[in-house]
Amino acid sequence: MRDTMRRTALFAAVLALVSGIAGASEPTLEKIKKSGEIVIGHREEARPFSFVEAGKTPAGYSVDLCLRIAEAVKAELGRAELAVKYVPVGAESRFDKVADGSIDLECGNSTMTLSRMKQVDFTNMIFITGASLLVREGEPIDAVSGLAGKKVAVVEGTTTQQELAARLKSGLIQTTVVPVKDHADGLKALLDNKVDAYAGDQIVLIGLARSAPDPSKLALVKELFSYEPYGIALRRNDADFRLVANRALAQLYRSGEITGVYNRWFGDWGAQPSRLLVAMFALNGIPE
Repeated sequence: MRDTMRRTALFAAVLALVSGIAGASEPTLEKIKKSGEIVIGHREEARPFSFVEAGKTPAGYSVDLCLRIAEAVKAELGRAELAVKYVPVGAESRFDKVADGSIDLECGNSTMTLSRMKQVDFTNMIFITGASLLVREGEPIDAVSGLAGKKVAVVEGTTTQQELAARLKSGLIQTTVVPVKDHADGLKALLDNKVDAYAGDQIVLIGLARSAPDPSKLALVKELFSYEPYGIALRRNDADFRLVANRALAQLYRSGEITGVYNRWFGDWGAQPSRLLVAMFALNGIPE
């Protein structure tokens, strides 16, 4: 009896594994057509790109772009309706969930890198920023070099962590780096005086500071120590789905509708798009 139960459990595990592999290898458009839903992976604390407020649906700049892509997929498949399912992802799990088919699009603030393209693919660029430091007001830190002898928090498994480590090493800067799970933990560590600075993408740090209990107690270091081109992650070797996504983005850029999306999430900050970002929109407004 026990051997039979073991064989049954083993068979179930193998079946689940095979089903998962099949789901990941199936073309995304076919997967969506069969299920009637598109699955969007989102971050919970990456304001203004992807975040969740208590009891509300995920929102943000990247989420808006993914919803535009969902509309394009619906039109491509000729469906009257297409359900949108949201799945929260973390910095370390996001690309695994794309690769194994758990989510169809990863809508957050993910930097496109060549090494990440070994695991996932990306749409054309959706944003450009760089990493910086958030500090308490009055803290004498105006660059990475000012971290000498201090503690700095950074989300584990991010390009910011890699770039910060490289900058500290090349500058022979002795600093204690404190890995944290997400942006909320990084901000909390800074406000609780457990670290002297928090490293992250500049535009995300601005969002964190603005949502803090008292923004006046925080200051943003002007120096950028990395180049962070954002894209929406999707599965590799799926040219048809990627084309639908890029067509939706290109249409937004060509028509100028991207200005409305940008203003919705950055306008109340008084933050104008940089020349580099404006150029990126123009260059990626690929004609039909």
